[in-house]
Amino acid sequence: MTASLNDVNAGTLGLLLTRRSGSAKAMKEPGPSPEQLRMILAAGARAPDHGKLAPWRFILFEGHARAEIGQLLADCIQESEHQASEERLALERGRFLRAPVVVAVVSRVRESIPIPEWEQILSAGAVCENMLVASHAQGFVANWITEWYAYHPRVKDRLGLKSGERVAGFIYIGTSAAPLEERVRPDLDSLITRFGRP
Repeated sequence: MTASLNDVNAGTLGLLLTRRSGSAKAMKEPGPSPEQLRMILAAGARAPDHGKLAPWRFILFEGHARAEIGQLLADCIQESEHQASEERLALERGRFLRAPVVVAVVSRVRESIPIPEWEQILSAGAVCENMLVASHAQGFVANWITEWYAYHPRVKDRLGLKSGERVAGFIYIGTSAAPLEERVRPDLDSLITRFGRP
């Protein structure tokens, strides 16, 4: 029996087929409660994980900590761009204030083990996607971005990243301040090939 569109929309497939990113620039309160955030993180941690390595971890930015990391970003810009305008510095100070909650997903690759590094990195990506879907399931919008500060040595040091660790993404989570617009999706048929003879 073919499920109706309403049946599909009510379930997991509906979440996957309707999930879309909400811009971090267009988020507002409320964000997830502590219980809701824990559920989002738990969903992230259910990602495929060859070897049960948990090759990722989370860093949470909530409350005043968002302004604290923003000041670090502004300081980094001021060090590298001595003529940076006050507008630019204000932009950096406000980056983490765009959403009520920001979660850094840190990929941590273990070397010299049988599990390929590529699979460990992909696992961290799957964590990020699970978090997006879990946020959507609870009525929030989420945006998975990196931007320049994911790669800046001083920021990485302040976040406590160790050798083999890098930011897979910052997941901004909140309520959309504007209606979400559907974007054009790739033509599915153009992406499909079949191997061998049917």
